[in-house]
Amino acid sequence: MQVTQSKPSMKLEIVTPERLIFSDTVNSMIAPGIEGVLGIYPHHCPLLTILQAGELKIDKDDDEIYIAIGGGFMEVRQDKIIVLADVAERDDEISEQKAIEAKKRAEKILSQQNVSAMDKAEILESLRLEMIRLNIVEKRKKRKPTPRLFIPSDDNNFSNEAKG
Repeated sequence: MQVTQSKPSMKLEIVTPERLIFSDTVNSMIAPGIEGVLGIYPHHCPLLTILQAGELKIDKDDDEIYIAIGGGFMEVRQDKIIVLADVAERDDEISEQKAIEAKKRAEKILSQQNVSAMDKAEILESLRLEMIRLNIVEKRKKRKPTPRLFIPSDDNNFSNEAKG
């Protein structure tokens, strides 16, 4: 009998001022740090850093989960990661149509000549977040489907038909 070992894991919590976005055990996470991309794995050295707007890529078992964030902070402990994000959306919450419309609105405003420097910076940040959302939508479309379970038939042989 072959014994399979589970992958090393750690606890991940992603929180915004409004709600808890994600709380589960994960195998790794990639985050957009202000100095570059950070790969966090179990037993990582302690770390406290600022995150820029970007995408969090979470590996959980054999699944990839993407979360768009608008910046924030990340604390890494030996067995736990805490992300405090200004804004965050899971890949299954992002509306492609709304992101496209928001991107078009931001681009239209930027094309106007009477936009102040302060407004322009704010609109550029909004445009960047919409581009991140759209990038995550594309990754969601390409994601491999969740594996189906094969249920043994009544005669204790495995059925060739997927159940689910």
